[in-house]
Amino acid sequence: MRGPLAGIVGYSGYSGAELVRILERHPRVQPVLLDHREDAVVPSSLRHRSPRRLPCQAEAVRHEGLAIVFLATPPEASMHLAPAMLEAGARVVDLSGAFRLRTSGHYQTWYKQAHTEPLLLAEAAYGLPEFCRERIPSARLVANPGCYPTAANLAIRPLVEAGVVDRAAGIVCDAKSGVSGAGNKPTARTSFCEVTENFSAYSILRHRHVPEVLMVSGLEEREFSFTAQLLPLDRGILETIYFRAVGVTSAEELLAIYEKRYAGEPFVRLYPRGQAPDLRAVARTNFCDIAVTLDAATGRAVVVSVIDNLVKGAAGQAVQNMNLMLGYPETEGLL
Repeated sequence: MRGPLAGIVGYSGYSGAELVRILERHPRVQPVLLDHREDAVVPSSLRHRSPRRLPCQAEAVRHEGLAIVFLATPPEASMHLAPAMLEAGARVVDLSGAFRLRTSGHYQTWYKQAHTEPLLLAEAAYGLPEFCRERIPSARLVANPGCYPTAANLAIRPLVEAGVVDRAAGIVCDAKSGVSGAGNKPTARTSFCEVTENFSAYSILRHRHVPEVLMVSGLEEREFSFTAQLLPLDRGILETIYFRAVGVTSAEELLAIYEKRYAGEPFVRLYPRGQAPDLRAVARTNFCDIAVTLDAATGRAVVVSVIDNLVKGAAGQAVQNMNLMLGYPETEGLL
């Protein structure tokens, strides 16, 4: 018999289904599907498996003694559900953007709606373990990072910390994602006929993931330009990040910064000079792969950062956070 029960709300979505897939092979927890909508449909990926199902109600969570609840739900649903799950005695990992920013005013600016739980917003720990590990183990509520900011911050923050970025020249992040990043709610933009044989940019200069990059990497909005683009693929994120380097004369020096910062980090893989990762390298894994190139004569530098948006960008990172919260090895169920 495995250990504590881990509830999954929103299991019919892409990130929720990915959570079920990962947790079913996790050696220490038992996944439980929590039904919060009467019209919830078990996705095809789960129909031949039989995780236990319970109503997403505080009474059921308390009675069954769930140790942790994952909210793979829209922000407004997470704001409604998180207080009840916490009151029922479960800890919460939220995969939406509901608790990622620091203030309700900041949330209003970027999400264009009022935040209904400002006290929980202030309490939540941001769940990017490579930079925020010290707060996660004791947190009641962890805000799982967005997929784009995960790839961006892992690439950018070590360089900003080392002072090798000409911040006056700005950083440009050209980010491309598979369609699953938009969720499984049908829209005209993500329909097959619109996506196939196509490539498009969206939310230009106003993408709601931008403030997470600014918050974690310590940048001002004027220093960071971000454009999200939709690839005709099911999963994966590849970000090409451009900046002017200062105080270094070779790609090896930049790589050494990453090597020092990520020594011992199990989910960051660095590429030697002359190599670069692609989406296949990280598909269905919790890795972030990073490569850097520098033209010493001009100071032009390029970082390529790649993740699977449903794993390191969502469900895998959520399990990484759960492992830290429950005192398990951080890699449990992910390698």
